[in-house]
Amino acid sequence: MLTQGFPVEGLNTVGQIVATTTVRFHAQQNGLDIAGALLSTHMAGSPVVDDQGRYVGFINEFDAMRALAAGNDLGKLVAKDIMRKEQLAVITSTPIEEATKRMEENHVFNLPVIDQYGAVAYSVSWHDLLRAWTGLRFEPGISGLSFSATYREE
Repeated sequence: MLTQGFPVEGLNTVGQIVATTTVRFHAQQNGLDIAGALLSTHMAGSPVVDDQGRYVGFINEFDAMRALAAGNDLGKLVAKDIMRKEQLAVITSTPIEEATKRMEENHVFNLPVIDQYGAVAYSVSWHDLLRAWTGLRFEPGISGLSFSATYREE
């Protein structure tokens, strides 16, 4: 069943989204382990963090494939060798429309959300943004599928 969630017009910022993505990689994590994690979690990509949990980069499946195409052995690389170093992270006050544009421009399917200290709090996926913008959320129901909105107060 599909039901419109609240607010009817959808949400406005990434900080209002209850995210579904908490996967992150560490800068010194083995490249082959990262590829395995991407495959086993069905995540297209995730942020890379330092020892304090601060955002330092991003790795997605394209980045791993680029490293392989260049003749590299992922087992001999670590995250910092493979990752994108561009600032892809957003903050909780980032408008959903801006986050969507950033995903499109950078060809990624999720974005890290950082706190005031630069630490990754969670990530928002393309699906999270679509649910937030429309006000719909998937919830398993007794008689099939139902949809409603879930959002966090800022």
